[in-house]
Amino acid sequence: MEKVHLIVGVAVLVTNLGAGLWGGIAWLLQRPSEGFWYALRVAQATVVAQVLLGGVLLLLGHEAGDGLHYLYGVLPVMVSMLAEGARAGAGARELEGIDFDALPRERQRLIALAIFRRETGIMAVSALVVFGLAMRAAATQGLF
Repeated sequence: MEKVHLIVGVAVLVTNLGAGLWGGIAWLLQRPSEGFWYALRVAQATVVAQVLLGGVLLLLGHEAGDGLHYLYGVLPVMVSMLAEGARAGAGARELEGIDFDALPRERQRLIALAIFRRETGIMAVSALVVFGLAMRAAATQGLF
């Protein structure tokens, strides 16, 4: 079970770094990327799987060598939840006080692009923060 936890931990690192970089590039280039959102959801799923595996290991009596490992293991879930909340509010802030349907097509496109940039930026940064926290969790176990 510990090997599975390690393998999923590596998946957390790889998927969050990949999603963070993908989203960052899409944000910089101002090009919406549907693939980024799929990569982000996979990265988030690996975080949930990792926390669940860690919980099972704890219940089975396995303990981390450093108590900080638990903090760095759980924080990524909290970061993801906070980022999702911020993302949900990003679109509302762009549309505040605007009758979107009454706007010309070009103005609608510009607003949609602004929403995309806010949402992608928030989620790309969150994936990179999760990557950093996962690196720190691995470091507390002496893996790096």
